[in-house]
Amino acid sequence: MSAPPRTTGESTAPNRRRLVLAVVSGSLLLCGIDLTVLHVAVPSMSRELRPSAAQLLWIVDVYSLALAALLVTCGTLGDRIGRRRMVLSGFAAFGLASAACAFSASTGQLIAARAALGVAAAMIMASTVAIIRVVFTDDRERALAIGVWTSAHSVGATIGPLVGGIVTEHWGWGAVFLVNVPVIVVILAVGARVIPESKNPVPRRWDVASVALSVTGLAGVVYALKQAGEHAGVDTVIAVTALGGAALLYVFVRRQRRLAEPLLDFSLFAERRFTTATLCVIGCFGSYVALLFFLTQWLQQVGDYSPLRAGLTLMPLAAANAVGAVTAPWVSARRGNRWSLTGALVLFAAAYAAIAAVGDTAHYGLLLLPLLGAGYGAGIVMTLGADSIMSAAQPERSGEAAAIQETSFELGAGLGVAVLGTVLALVYRTGLPDVAGLTTADRSHAEESFSAAEDVAARLPSSTADAVLDAARQAYDHGFTIVAITATVVLIGTAVMAAVMLRSAGAGES
Repeated sequence: MSAPPRTTGESTAPNRRRLVLAVVSGSLLLCGIDLTVLHVAVPSMSRELRPSAAQLLWIVDVYSLALAALLVTCGTLGDRIGRRRMVLSGFAAFGLASAACAFSASTGQLIAARAALGVAAAMIMASTVAIIRVVFTDDRERALAIGVWTSAHSVGATIGPLVGGIVTEHWGWGAVFLVNVPVIVVILAVGARVIPESKNPVPRRWDVASVALSVTGLAGVVYALKQAGEHAGVDTVIAVTALGGAALLYVFVRRQRRLAEPLLDFSLFAERRFTTATLCVIGCFGSYVALLFFLTQWLQQVGDYSPLRAGLTLMPLAAANAVGAVTAPWVSARRGNRWSLTGALVLFAAAYAAIAAVGDTAHYGLLLLPLLGAGYGAGIVMTLGADSIMSAAQPERSGEAAAIQETSFELGAGLGVAVLGTVLALVYRTGLPDVAGLTTADRSHAEESFSAAEDVAARLPSSTADAVLDAARQAYDHGFTIVAITATVVLIGTAVMAAVMLRSAGAGES
């Protein structure tokens, strides 16, 4: 267990503590919003930047992947150089990266800016919970503060599509990032005045080799996955990249097991309940964020919804998610964690299956009940899964468990969009119907993405253009259905795992 944090300066008064909580929670709210705010802006952005299918997935999930890859690293570095210094640097970097996203003139620029935004978010999220523990010394106050801090990110991720829809409809897709700048300026100014400095007097060793192995390995595997979806197959380059990335991740895990002070302590995964709860969180949150993303694209591209209308349609999902998170402890008290998690995963899977079976953009009422079920089930899993991760670890290892818990959410978000997005790209590319009068070059371009099909249609005669767009909508609609079926299978598998692996040795109940 690491030594207690060392603080400098006078003890924090009640008003100052509240200001610190407002600053760290407000910054986490922005981090959550940026996880999903781009979802409804993707069609508008795609029409301007024309990204390929793989590039589009990078734009969306490079933020969460960078955040997941560097969260533990930034926490260790903050312990060494000072958490106040780390979090203030993160605020400044977040504002600059947001501006860079807003003014990106090419796909490459936007991907790089989104990656920088993820790095900045990692700097913020890695230090804020340690700052709360330093500032709130009373146990009851600290528990309340951590509860507010935790909910801020979830609330941000949930309202992100609505914020994105409102902003995109009035000011364009770049404005979804530009609105961060004045808010982060205020947070930075107040935070510089009220956040005390703290360090770990005996900080853990910062292992640069582990950082390089984890980031490069994860990037290689995800890159290969997305390229396979875009090209509808695997060539030598893709295979070598995938194997190379997997090998680097294997070396990373081996290295962590040998180090006295690992970057990520994999010995925690020896506890069956810990591993199961982590996988439940990754599978559930990945499926939830993917549903937010692909549903907004489906509604706009197949159903011709406006960005604002698409954002509003997700509010029942968001409200049900909040209710599920709030009522999860009550459900667990009645049914136990094991069956509550299993039942919630089954409910989420059933909702996904219903969306696949009856989903129709022209009849939103048919989607309402499945959306409510999906949100409620996911809310229970996220809350109880996170609680199970923490309770499965020994109290003296709560810091390492918390780091893995936070990383699992972000990794789930990134992998959910990456994996299911690859499935959709593959189905769309191989399932685009033939259109009479379309040249081979135009068809090849239309197969790249829905926005590419719009680009092709814009320079064709009206009758052919309408046929191309109808074909693209049909292919995307089919791809969305396959994505929903794939997520259903994943969630059912996760539910079975929870039912089997979370039973205790004695009573059969976790």
